Amino acid sequence: MPVSNPPHWPADHPRVATGRVGVLLVNLGTPDAPDTRSVSRYLKQFLSDRRVVEIPVLIWQPILRGIILNTRPKKSAHAYAQVWTEDGSPLAAITAAQARALQARMGDAVVVRHAMRYGKPPIADQLDALVAEGCERILIAPLYPHYSGATTASVLDDAARWILRTRRLPALRTLPPYHDDPGYIVALHQDLSRQIAALDFAPELLMLSYHGMPERTLHMGDPYHCHCRKTSRLLGDAFAATHPDLRLMTTFQSRFGRAKWLEPATDEMLMAEARAGTRRVAIAAPGFSADCLETLEELAIRGREEFTGAGGTEFAALGCLNAGTDGMALLDAMVRRELSGWI
Repeated sequence: MPVSNPPHWPADHPRVATGRVGVLLVNLGTPDAPDTRSVSRYLKQFLSDRRVVEIPVLIWQPILRGIILNTRPKKSAHAYAQVWTEDGSPLAAITAAQARALQARMGDAVVVRHAMRYGKPPIADQLDALVAEGCERILIAPLYPHYSGATTASVLDDAARWILRTRRLPALRTLPPYHDDPGYIVALHQDLSRQIAALDFAPELLMLSYHGMPERTLHMGDPYHCHCRKTSRLLGDAFAATHPDLRLMTTFQSRFGRAKWLEPATDEMLMAEARAGTRRVAIAAPGFSADCLETLEELAIRGREEFTGAGGTEFAALGCLNAGTDGMALLDAMVRRELSGWI
C-alpha cells in the first residue's frame, strides 16, 4: 500500500502517495470509432510519426494531408466496422483485458495500467496516473515481441517526451523484445496447437504472418526481420516434434506504398499456395500480442477470400495469445522477471 505523509511531516503538507511499483502495458493503438473522422484522426497521428514513415517531413506531409488522409480513412473505416465489437475496438478491449488479468495475477504488489502509442489512453496520461498513485518505480512494457524502430522505439520516444516535461520522475525500466524467449515460444506452440486441434480439418500449411516493414529498414540495421525469422525457426522446431506433417512458412503482411517491403508477401503466398495445390491452410500472426484489424480483417476475412478465390478449400485464421491462459502466463513471467529487485 502507498506510504503517505510520515508522522514527522508538517500537518499542512500536501498528501503524497509513494512507495508503489507500476507496470504500463503499451500496444500500438486504434481509432475511437469505426468512422471516417475517427480513423482520419488516428491515421494522422500514426503516419506523422517519423519512426513509422522515414520520408523527409517536407516531402511526406503534403502527401499525407493532401492525398492519404483524403482517401484512406473511408476504406479503413469500412475495414474497422467489420471487426468492431460491443466492447469497441478489439485491440483496445483485449489490451484492457490483459491489464486486468495481469493486475489480478500480481495482486497488490504492483499497479497495472495500459496505454496506446496512438489514440487513447495516451502513454503520458497513464504514466502521470501511475505516479499519482504513488509509483516510484515503473516498468514500461511494449507488447511487441519483435523489436523495430517503428514500434518499440516509438513507444520509448513517447515515454522520453514525457520524461522531458515531468519534474518528479520515477525509476524506469523497459521490457525488452521477447522474440526468442523460451516462454514465448512455448506459449505460442501450446496455444496454436490447441487451436489447430479444435479445427474440423487438418491443415497442410501453417503460415506465420508478421507485419511487414520496408525492406530498407533491414539494410539500415533494424533487427525486426531477423527477430521474426528466429521466432519462426524456433516455432518450426517445436512443431516438428509434435506435428511432423505440418509445413510452416514465414510471410509478411500489410504492405503500404510503392517501396519494396519484406518478402514473401502474405497475400501473394496465400494465392500462390492455392494455385500450387495446397487446399488446407491455417494462418497465425505471432508478432501481434492481441487480435486487431490486421488479424481479424486482413487475415481472417481478406486472407480467406484470397486463398479460396485461388482454389483453396479450407482456411482458418488462428487467434493471438490475447488474454488467454498461455498468453497471460507468459506476460506474468516476463513482468516478474523484469521487476526483479523491485517486488
